Amino acid sequence: MTAQQAAISFPEMSPAIFQIDLGFIGLGKFPIRWYALAYIGGLLIGWRYALALAKRQALWGGTSPATRDDIDDLLFYVTLGVILGGRIGYILFYQLPYLWDQTMADPMSLLRIWEGGMSFHGGLLGVAIAIWLVARQRGVPLLSIGDIAGVVTPIGLFLGRMANFINAELYGRPVPEGSTWGMIFPQGFVPGSTPSAYNWQTGEWVYRGDEVARYPSQVYEAVLEGLIPAIVLSIMVWRFKALERPGLIAGLFLLFYAFGRTVSEQYREPDAFVQGLPEWITMGQILSLPMWIGGAWLVWNALKRTGVTSKA
Repeated sequence: MTAQQAAISFPEMSPAIFQIDLGFIGLGKFPIRWYALAYIGGLLIGWRYALALAKRQALWGGTSPATRDDIDDLLFYVTLGVILGGRIGYILFYQLPYLWDQTMADPMSLLRIWEGGMSFHGGLLGVAIAIWLVARQRGVPLLSIGDIAGVVTPIGLFLGRMANFINAELYGRPVPEGSTWGMIFPQGFVPGSTPSAYNWQTGEWVYRGDEVARYPSQVYEAVLEGLIPAIVLSIMVWRFKALERPGLIAGLFLLFYAFGRTVSEQYREPDAFVQGLPEWITMGQILSLPMWIGGAWLVWNALKRTGVTSKA
């Protein structure tokens, strides 16, 4: 049996949960997409989880370093950091100069995250700036705010990667011949459509006809970058009181993500717009290198001390 014959069928879910008919104001149908919901859901669930962490004094070995107002401010700045950092990072890291010219011509495209084109590493830089701003403005411990962000972020990563899967984007490399673990992703092209292989008029996925079985790398990333870190870091917080060591959870998150991204990139199809890299490394792995270093430094520092310190 060939890999094509053994391949699992793509589920062909609609990229939209439902569509709102705005024809009465001349706008037609507006789709509520899984991709946008993943960001909204990740931010809101993360916000509620962060509030729960901030309320539990015992988790911090005494007084919680953050109030509800601190967390509310963090949500606002993190939202901006994710959107702007993610979009700008995608343009700079993956599609410069094509999307840069397009963005200069249409600056509002930066906000249309439902159309895709987001970089985690760009979003991470945006979130880091957001954390620094909140710590600076509200006088809360920088490392402790980073720990809160570190334990809630994997939730959004899991949802985002599953939305990538539903959109049939960021799929994996072709599986070896004879493999029984592959999936046929639609790779047709519908002009002006996002995702590009989905026909919004007919509600059908479009295939070229020459697709090959590929690794469902989005699912690998959802598990390695989202699900496993979310579970392990939560256990560290609630069972082993890791928040009593400022910077530990933030550092572990960086290491978890760097590991998950490095492994999953071995199965993910390299980005077509990125040229000139050796076959043995990808842009995602290169951008994860600082996370290995930063994560190891934070963990090493945290294990040397206890107590809520490091004011911004």
